Amino acid sequence: MSTGGVQVLPAGNDKGRKVKKVVKTTRKGGSGSQEIMTEVTTTTTATSEYATRENGYQNGYGASTQRSDQFIEEKMFCHHCDESLAGHRYVLRDDHPYCIKCYENVFANNCDECGKLIGIDSKDLSYKEKHWHESCFVCSKCRTSLVDKQFGSKADRIYCGPCYDAQFATRCDGCGDVFRAGMKKMEYKTRQWHEKCFVCCMCDNAIGTKSFIPKEQDIYCAKCYEDKFATKCTKCKKVITQGGVTYRNDPWHRECFTCTHCEKSLAGQRFTSREDKPYCADCFGELFSKRCTACAKPITGRGGLGSTKFVAFETLAWHNECFFCARCQVSMVGKGFIQEGSNIVCPECARQKMLQDMEDEGEQEE
Repeated sequence: MSTGGVQVLPAGNDKGRKVKKVVKTTRKGGSGSQEIMTEVTTTTTATSEYATRENGYQNGYGASTQRSDQFIEEKMFCHHCDESLAGHRYVLRDDHPYCIKCYENVFANNCDECGKLIGIDSKDLSYKEKHWHESCFVCSKCRTSLVDKQFGSKADRIYCGPCYDAQFATRCDGCGDVFRAGMKKMEYKTRQWHEKCFVCCMCDNAIGTKSFIPKEQDIYCAKCYEDKFATKCTKCKKVITQGGVTYRNDPWHRECFTCTHCEKSLAGQRFTSREDKPYCADCFGELFSKRCTACAKPITGRGGLGSTKFVAFETLAWHNECFFCARCQVSMVGKGFIQEGSNIVCPECARQKMLQDMEDEGEQEE
């Protein structure tokens, strides 16, 4: 609630006022004296002025002199109605003087209670662009004065504390008491508490503006919630406060989810498992994959994991690109082959070798 008013200033010396100057001029000459009066309206910064001007002239009979005494009398006038303010109270606004009547008609507020003008001699009490006489600032129900008291507002009406509580005040979800006018209210969704009632349901510490976690109808501080409900890492058993990964329904910190063999982080990486333990592709290939009979490297897919094409025969296996004839180097993928020790040969090379062996045996018999 705020109060406002206007400042009543005495008529006096202020710059930039609208004034009328009444100029009286008395001329004296050889043939007598003459008085001339003129009136002009202007805006000036001067308050009074007295000017004397002496001019000389020579008539046809000889030298003579004439003196003119000029007196300027300044009067102040209302900026709105142009009436004289001499001897009257006035109000100065934006460096312009106004008579009391004009000021009240142009600038004064109307009382929201009685509808009458709030004159400059009355105190103007205001709240949310509404204005009241001091005597009109009362409770809409019991008519008690609200000057210098706490009050509540509802549907453009004002009420004293007891009347507002009785009709409109909501109740605390913690203690059940009403929220009286001026009390601080803590709100979450459709629920509300007194500041002192907004506490953790486990430790009873006030939450205030700190972080909290709601669960069903209870409110928990962050620490109590973590202790009671928060997910804990499978490896280090500590609470996972943010991020984390899940593997086979088990939660892990990202930094804890590492290869069982080399301890390299697996978060966001391709990996596989053996006996429910995670391994990176490189370690899994080195430890568990079949090895190519030709090149002795693990038979793994792209990135070290499965889905690569290979040829297996009995206990032996080859990468597709390593499965070729040991003699002519022709790929044997999809073709018949003959095993020759740890090597394979195509049928043609096997036939030629057999003929060569027969020839060698014949020569030895001769």
